[in-house]
Amino acid sequence: MKILIADQMHPSLFAMLQAQGWTYDYYPDFRRNDIISGLADYDGLIIRSKTRIDEELLTQATQLKFIARAGAGLDLIDAEATERLGIQLFHAGAGNRDAVAEHMVGMLLMLFNNLNKADREVRQAIWDREGNRGVELMGMTVGLIGYGNNGSATARRLSGFGCQVLAYDKYRDNYGDRYAKEASIAEIQREADVLSLHIPLTELTRDMVDAKFIAAFSKPFYLVNVSRGEIVNAKALVQAMKSDKILGACLDVLENEKLSQLNNPQQESFDYLRSSPHTVLTPHVAGWTHESYVRINEVLVKQVAKWEESHRSTGTPELGNG
Repeated sequence: MKILIADQMHPSLFAMLQAQGWTYDYYPDFRRNDIISGLADYDGLIIRSKTRIDEELLTQATQLKFIARAGAGLDLIDAEATERLGIQLFHAGAGNRDAVAEHMVGMLLMLFNNLNKADREVRQAIWDREGNRGVELMGMTVGLIGYGNNGSATARRLSGFGCQVLAYDKYRDNYGDRYAKEASIAEIQREADVLSLHIPLTELTRDMVDAKFIAAFSKPFYLVNVSRGEIVNAKALVQAMKSDKILGACLDVLENEKLSQLNNPQQESFDYLRSSPHTVLTPHVAGWTHESYVRINEVLVKQVAKWEESHRSTGTPELGNG
C-alpha cells in the first residue's frame, strides 16, 4: 500500500510503516488543496486535525482505501461520505486514553487544591494557608458522560480516590463495571458533584450542556470538559458560574480555540473564564503526552495491519490479492 501522511507525526510512525512493508510520502505541511491534488495516487491517508475531510476532497481520492486519524475525535471527517464511498475509517481513541484520564484528574486536583493560586502567591512571598484551604476529591460522586476509551480509563483513576462513578453512554448497553455504575442522564443530574464529558462532537452533542441541561442538576457541581469545546454552551457556563450553580470548571477545550479570532460573545465568555479563580484552563493537551504521541501510532498501525490482513485472507482485489 502507498500512504500519504499529510500532518506532523511522531517519527516513530515511519519505522512502523516500513515494518509492514508499506510505502509512504510524508508531507506535514500539506494544506487542503495539496491533499486534494495529490490524493488520487494513494491507498491510505494519515492525518491529525488540521484539514476537514469532506465529500469534495474524497471524490478526488479515486483509489483511497482508508483514512487513519491520529487522535480520538472524528468530527472533522464526514463519516457518512467515507462509508458511502467504501473508505475505511480508523482512529486512535485507545492511544491517548490514559493521558486524557490522568489530565482530567490532574485538573480536578489543581482546582480543588487551589494549586495555581497558591503557587503564584508563594512565588510572591505570600503565605496564605487559610485562603488556599482545599476540597477533597475523596468520596465525591462523579458523573461521566461517555464511557468508551477515555471515560473508562478515567473511571479507573477515580476509583483510587474513593469516588462513586456514574456513567452514561448512549451507544452502549450493559457497560457498568467495577469502576463505574451504569446510570441515566437524570441520575447523574440528581447525584453528581462533578460532571466530566468524554463524548465526540456531533449534531446531537453540540451545545448539549446548555442552560436547561445545567438547571436540571439537583445541586451545585463542578464541570470538566476534555472532549470538544462546542459541547458546552460557553454563555450558559459563565452564567452558571456567576450564580454558583457550577462551582468551578476544568476546560481543556473551548468553543473557539483560535483565541485571536473570537467574536464578541466568545470574547466575553473567555475573558470571564480566564479571569476566574474557579477555572483551570489548558490548550487542548489532555491527550497530548510524549507517551501518547507514540502510542497513537502503534494503535493506528495495528488497526490498519489487521484490516489489511483480513482483506488479503478473503482475496480482496484492490489490495493486490485476487
